[in-house]
Amino acid sequence: MATKIRLQRKGRKGYAFYSIVIADVNAPRDGRFIEKIGTYDPNLNPSKVDLNFDRALYWVECGAQPTDTVRNILSHEGVYLMKHLRGGVKKGAFDEAAAQTKFDAWKKAKVEKTDKFVASLNEAKKAAKAARLEAEKKVNAEIAKKVAEKKAAAEAAKAEALKQAAEEAAAEAAAQNAPVDAPEAPEAEAPVEETPAEA
Repeated sequence: MATKIRLQRKGRKGYAFYSIVIADVNAPRDGRFIEKIGTYDPNLNPSKVDLNFDRALYWVECGAQPTDTVRNILSHEGVYLMKHLRGGVKKGAFDEAAAQTKFDAWKKAKVEKTDKFVASLNEAKKAAKAARLEAEKKVNAEIAKKVAEKKAAAEAAKAEALKQAAEEAAAEAAAQNAPVDAPEAPEAEAPVEETPAEA
């Protein structure tokens, strides 16, 4: 029976993750499978792979053909390197201890490289966060400046209104305290002489 190592889609729309499965070449993509040997989550950075290394190596040595994506995953996890080293052991080029030493050295270098990559990502995130905070501080400072200017303008307008009201009140008070001209006394009417009536 011809077998294939492929991805089986899981998860929700827009956030897919995959199972790494051994399936018959004629089986549909998300159909029946023979064995599940791991998972692959591309939503993380770096992507997360949880692989049963021994079973993956077994199926690769049995001739199971991986898809392109799965081949890259297995290569990245060192399955093909171990297959190559075990082939060298079978040919007598070196013993199993030397093969394991070479594999461990490769794995250590890979872990160091991954750690450096994660550290650089964290530094980039910190720098981006600091830049965002600085930009936010500038925006907040500009807003505070505008608010202070508005408050100062409002206080100035209030002071001007109070000053004008005070001036108007002073003018009214001055007008009320001004001397008022005494009204002229009415002229006395001259007595009218009565003429005696003719007899």
